[in-house]
Amino acid sequence: RVFGRNAAAVSEALRGAMAHLPVDINPRPPRRNSFEVCLVKEDGSTVELWSGIGKGPPRKLKFPQPETVVEALKSSLA
Repeated sequence: RVFGRNAAAVSEALRGAMAHLPVDINPRPPRRNSFEVCLVKEDGSTVELWSGIGKGPPRKLKFPQPETVVEALKSSLA
């Protein structure tokens, strides 16, 4: 449940920052106990915006603040 809540919060923040940008949650099966956010560009390349792999304990360090992901998105698109 915690993964779903955090995914929804990040998804909402990304949609709020860039309304035209499509957001997909888990287009492929996720890695167990991981939380990652990636940008897939039009040419098919991916840019990692956040990875919680290797973070924690505590568990809350595995999840980003939504604002952090939005800032990473903006900087990767600039």
